[in-house]
Amino acid sequence: MTSREILNRARELLSHNNIEDAPLEAELLLRYTLNISRTTLLAEPDIPLTKAQETDFWNKIGRRIKGIPSAYITGVREFYGLEFHVDDSVLIPRPETELIVEKTIEISRGYNSPLIADIGTGCGNIAISLAVNLPNAHIYATDISQRALCVARRNCERHNVQARVRLFVGDLLELLQEPVDIIVANLPYVRTADLPSINTSGFEPRLALDGGEDGLDIIRRLCGQVNGKLKTGGTLLLEIGIGQKELLVNYLLSLFPE
Repeated sequence: MTSREILNRARELLSHNNIEDAPLEAELLLRYTLNISRTTLLAEPDIPLTKAQETDFWNKIGRRIKGIPSAYITGVREFYGLEFHVDDSVLIPRPETELIVEKTIEISRGYNSPLIADIGTGCGNIAISLAVNLPNAHIYATDISQRALCVARRNCERHNVQARVRLFVGDLLELLQEPVDIIVANLPYVRTADLPSINTSGFEPRLALDGGEDGLDIIRRLCGQVNGKLKTGGTLLLEIGIGQKELLVNYLLSLFPE
């Protein structure tokens, strides 16, 4: 069977099983099975597959139909132009989180050697993206999950930034050793009642998703620890969900009256 034939069948099967973006999902899983780029797949649409490759590919498709996210099947997720190893101990990086990286880079231009803390680092995608794009930056990356930090360490080594990204296991800002210029955090902000509607629910760690009744429980705890951890004139950058801005702003104003 050729890549064109198997891809057409896989697209139909994924679509029939209500997998969103079935054509892209099928293509992604085939590319990782064959270990080729998208450019190669488009340029050579009739690559013959071995029996072993066919078996491997259909195994991946079967796992995807069961709901397992493609990133966990391939073990890889792209974020901010870089590839990161992921497994089911970490949240899968989302494209929208790239905005917080862009904003941090923009703010960091005002420093010669910015000191940054990435709280709830997961696979390390934010911290490592910052380290790669800010060669003079030094970054603390913390997470409450030791398993997540093992993944982050692997990714630090993959991108050769382990000398500038220091990993700590602990709760939020508790282990931050000195005040920093910028604190950045993509913490759990999904409302507990909304968890069943998340299409990766049951596969991604609940610890990385569940933000409590209104989604802001953990973010509030972080904000309550900021005093003494952020330098004067420093910046706190948070990713939050739709409809949470007013609640969080009011809470911050109660902590830090104008």
